Amino acid sequence: MDDFTIGIIGSCVLIGLVLVGVRVYIACAFIGLLGLVAIVGWTGGAGNAGMIPYAKGTIYALSVLPMFILIGYLAYHAGMTEKLFDAARKWFGWVPGGLAVSTVFATAGFAAVSGASTATAAVFARVAIPEMLRYGYSQRLAAGVVAAGGTLASLIPPSAILVIYAIIVEESIGRLLVAGFIPGVISALIYAALIIIMAMRDPTMGPPVGGFTWVERWKSVPGTFPVVFVVIVIFASMYTGFATPTEAGAVGSFVVFIMAVVGGMKWPTLRDALLETARLTVMIFSLVWGVLIYVRFMGFAELPAVFAEWVTSLPFPAVVTMICILLFYVILGMFMDAIGMLLLTLPVVYPAVIGLGYDPIWFGIVVVKMCEVCLITPPIGLNCYVVAGVRPDIPLQEVFKGIAPFFVADVITLGVFLAWPATITWLPNLMLNS
Repeated sequence: MDDFTIGIIGSCVLIGLVLVGVRVYIACAFIGLLGLVAIVGWTGGAGNAGMIPYAKGTIYALSVLPMFILIGYLAYHAGMTEKLFDAARKWFGWVPGGLAVSTVFATAGFAAVSGASTATAAVFARVAIPEMLRYGYSQRLAAGVVAAGGTLASLIPPSAILVIYAIIVEESIGRLLVAGFIPGVISALIYAALIIIMAMRDPTMGPPVGGFTWVERWKSVPGTFPVVFVVIVIFASMYTGFATPTEAGAVGSFVVFIMAVVGGMKWPTLRDALLETARLTVMIFSLVWGVLIYVRFMGFAELPAVFAEWVTSLPFPAVVTMICILLFYVILGMFMDAIGMLLLTLPVVYPAVIGLGYDPIWFGIVVVKMCEVCLITPPIGLNCYVVAGVRPDIPLQEVFKGIAPFFVADVITLGVFLAWPATITWLPNLMLNS
């Protein structure tokens, strides 16, 4: 049996294991080890697989992940989330569907200090949903906007998924994080426009909330300063080259920590933030290690090279092939979590995409946007489960019904990125030329 056939068989078995519920990192590490042993023998295969966790775990770039995750949990436990939502509510509550629009903008603001989509969804399920229900918003819209708004943390820097993409394809983490800013804002604006249109067609779905004076609005603004300051520190330091992404994450964590302590954070609350950061970091690192063992197996089987050659030889325009790849991600996202899907597919798909002539930074943002879509796509849609878990009074099926319009919004957003790639590449290209 030749190496390529072993690679095909291993990939099929891996997909089967994932579909029956085996955790992605365990399935990848197991299949990767068996595949390497089948190709190069026990000594070479086990040696290759055994070296990866240490060799890849000590990569300096990976240290950015716990820093960005810590920023989000510290910001949440310091109460910055409630102040963001309060300011957004007072400034945008008057428009049709105003509280839902406020939730979108507040999640976008929190995403700029969080980097974890599920954490953002969990936070605003506690903060925003009770407020929307109190003003007569439908459960469907309230749950859907929180689940969809949480996905913005995948794009808006700092983003853990963008960091993982950069490490897998060996691209600049700084440029990718900067590139996610404008697409994240575009996604938020399209979400907001969709909510306003829906609320105008059916005012009972999301009535406007008025009664706030200009004095009240301006008084709410200082509560957003801590988040704005952290965002400026992180973004400006990376954009100007003053700090690496890891250094920017460390500075951001320190700034949020000082703000939290000054704001009265006690040891039990700090301990919870540190423990939650550790749990999420360990989960992500385990995924990276397991998938990279599988990636090494794919390299020995030459599967990525063969797939790239086949894709680039197809008699279709590159954009048609790209749309087919994105549809493949939609289907795969129905059965896998975002990070696992990204890690599992990139080793094979990325060389093909580059062979088609697409920019790696552009593709990084587009594929992470697809990861956002899979976070709200049934039956796996992790953000939907998070919202239903935090709010057991809202049935899971209502959450999934609530995200349906936002899936349409995501398709529109991807259309914008395909039609105008400069919306993604303009800012990082300025960074490169500065």
